[in-house]
Parts: sequence; structure tokens; C-alpha cells
Amino acid sequence: MTARMLVFGAYFLVVFAIGWFSLRATRDEADYWIAGGKLGWFTGGATMAATHTSAGTFMGVIGVMYTAGWSFGWVLISIPLAYWFVAAVLAPRFTRVRELTLPAFIETRYYSKGVRGLAALIVLIATVVYIQAQIVAGGLIANTVFGIPTTWGMIGFTAILLAYTVIGGMIAVVYTDAFQLMVMCLGAVFAVPLAIRQVDGMDGLFTLVQSAHPMVFSWSTMPAALLFTMGLSFFLGSIATPEKLVRLYAMKDMATIRRGVLFAIVMILGLNLIVMVLALAAIVLFPELPTGDLAMPLVATAVLPATLGTVMLAAITAAMMSTVDSLLIVAGSALSVDIYQNLMNPHVEPGRRMWIDRIGILVVGTVPVVLLLAGVGQGELVQFIVLLFTALMATAFALPVVGGVLWRRATREGAATSMVGGVVTTFLWEMYGSPSIEPVLPGFFVSIVLFAGVSLVTPAPPERALAPYFGEGP
Repeated sequence: MTARMLVFGAYFLVVFAIGWFSLRATRDEADYWIAGGKLGWFTGGATMAATHTSAGTFMGVIGVMYTAGWSFGWVLISIPLAYWFVAAVLAPRFTRVRELTLPAFIETRYYSKGVRGLAALIVLIATVVYIQAQIVAGGLIANTVFGIPTTWGMIGFTAILLAYTVIGGMIAVVYTDAFQLMVMCLGAVFAVPLAIRQVDGMDGLFTLVQSAHPMVFSWSTMPAALLFTMGLSFFLGSIATPEKLVRLYAMKDMATIRRGVLFAIVMILGLNLIVMVLALAAIVLFPELPTGDLAMPLVATAVLPATLGTVMLAAITAAMMSTVDSLLIVAGSALSVDIYQNLMNPHVEPGRRMWIDRIGILVVGTVPVVLLLAGVGQGELVQFIVLLFTALMATAFALPVVGGVLWRRATREGAATSMVGGVVTTFLWEMYGSPSIEPVLPGFFVSIVLFAGVSLVTPAPPERALAPYFGEGP
């Protein structure tokens, strides 16, 4: 316990020190929401990779592979394709106008404060779902590390996240993300050889895992349609989720974005491949777990030496925190900038804006914990909660964002109906549709039909909305 306390104490000390430094470096709203738009390729790529690598990676991927075998791993193919698309196709036009939020882009391109408000509301609702999944993972880690009840663990991790995010904004988030990515890599690199040694090397691993889970290398453990639609969800979500898109605004130019995205791809794929090996080892070492989400904490505590196991748990914590702090920035900006300052009180004095921004993050960080304490959102595998969030973001924003910068004829009416139709269809499918097909497929289909159909039958957008994205460019 002493080793765990020391490792986690040092980890949290660094996180708080970064938060304090960021408070001193934050001078205005551009610093608070997009780090002044001055990030280099390493910091920009690291924060993008850390944001992607959530509890859904260290606990969720392992949990699904523990339950269903390696077939889930094929969705990794969608990751480099999605990030290539972002850097090569989307970013050159999307970043011509540097906004503070994704809903602000929606207003600029679709010439409507109302559509911006709608986008912000969708971001708020969906983000609460995703933050809940990460907070549940934080509670499990706290229970494993310190032996405290999961509920108190969820509250404690949320308090720590809110402390440095509220204080330092995006600057705090990107630098803590870079630090947390290093912790993730350190924990994963140490864990794999020690876990493999416990199962007699790679040859022994493959032999033993087939004995413990005969279907582990079979494609029949999950329906092909489910696997395909999961891959589609990750692809579209990687393109359209606000916490990733806002990173493009935070990096200083296109050359930086391309290098940063390439770095993110390498780090994300490397960490996911390591996690897949750990999932196979967990099947051998702990064949009778009640839920796959417990596999990774048990590898850290029962397989690794005390200090290295604590580093691994810190890596899982870093994965969870690096995603939640980014989501807090996105949801907080949606509440305080896009809804309150843009729609409800547009004449806020400049001196009060930063206080309102911080209050927005505090509110959106508290609501998920309150819902969890009330019993809303518990009981699902982490990765399936992540998939629902990804599907909601994909069906809401993939068409308005990508179509907005590639298709001149896209209108505000088309964007609004596409967002609403996609989100509603996704929710309805999640509740009543076939479990063998992810809700992203019907939701995205409805989004396409509404986006194109409604845009073609409504008045063309004004030139002022098109000029920033379809002109000659800077």
C-alpha cells in the first residue's frame, strides 16, 4: 500500500503542478479553450493520442476481448484511416477559421445561432454519457488501489479532474495529457513482458488461451454485422467527436497538424496492440471473472510486482483522466460559451467570461457523478458506453462537419435536421433495435438522407457562409 500511495501521490502532484503552471499561462478565452492555437506537433499529437486512449482502451478493449475474443481487435483498422482522413481531407478547410468550439464552427458555416445552440445541446447530453463511463472506471481503480468503496473513488477522481481542468483550461489539459501519455506508455511497456512471463512466453500464451477460451481466435464470437458497425462507429467518431476536432484548432498550422496526427496514430496503435496482448494474458490468468472490465486492474495487482503494478494502475488512471479532462473542456465550452454567452447572455463583460467558463466546467463535471450516484448509467461494460457516445457524435456531426467543408450546397436546415435525425435514430436503435448492429449504422443513414435531401430543397447558403471554407484559403 505504501508503494501505491507514493506512486499515485507523485502522479497527482505532477498533475496539480501542471494545473498551477497553466493558470499562470492562461490570459484569455483562446488560451482557456484552445491553448491559444499555438501547440506544436508533439504536444498536439500527444494530447490527441491521450484523449483517444481512454478507459475504453485499457479497460474497455480488454473487457470486450476477454469476453468475446480477438475478433473485436479488427476495429483498430479504422483508427489510422480516420486520422488520415482528418489530416488529409478535413483539416485543411476546417481550420481556415480558428474557432473556440465545434458549435461555433456550426454557426459560422451554417449561419445560424439556433443551429449552434442545437449542436451545443447534443454535445452536452452525449458527453455526460461518455464521462460516466470514465468515472466508473476511475471508481474501480480507486477500489483496487486504495481499497475504498467504488462510489468514493468516483467522487475523488472527479474532484481531482475538476481541480486542474477548472483552473488551467486547455493549457492544463494538453500538458497533463502529454505527461499522462508517457505514464501510459511506461505502464504498458513494463506490463507486457512480465505478464507474458507468467504464461510461459508468447508460445505458451497462445496455447493456454485456446485452452481457457477455445473460441478466442474465432470470428464467430461476435456477429459480423456487429463488428463492421463497431468499426464504422470508431471511424466516424474519430472524425467527428468534438474533443478531437478542437485539437485541430489548438495546433498552430497544417504542417504541425499533419505531424501531430501521424504521431497520434503511431501511439494509439502501439498502445492498442499492447492492450490486446494483455487481454489474452488475462484470459489465461483469470478465466472466471464476473466482468471483463476487472481484467486489467487484476493484471496490475496480481501479476506485476507492487511498484510496477502501481505504475500500470497509474497508466489506466492516466488514460481515464486524459479523456475526461478533454470532455470537460468540450462540454464546459458548449454550456458556457455556446449556450450561455452566445444565446442567453451575449453581452457578458469580458472580465466575467473566464469565471463563467470555469463555472461551466464545474457544472458539467458534477452532473455525471450525481447521475451515477442515483443509479443512472451503471452496469454496462465500459467499452459499450464508449461506443454509444461515439455513435451519437458520429451521427450528429460527421455530415455537418465533413459535408460542411466539402459540399457548397449544404444548408442550415439540412445540418439541423441531420443532427436531430441522426441522434434520435441512434437512441431509438439503442433501445429497440437489433443488438447485432451498432446504432451508428441506422443513425448515420438517416443523417445522410436528411442532410442531403433537406439541403437540396431549401434555399442555398449565402456566400458569406461559404467564403471562409471554399475560397482560395490563406
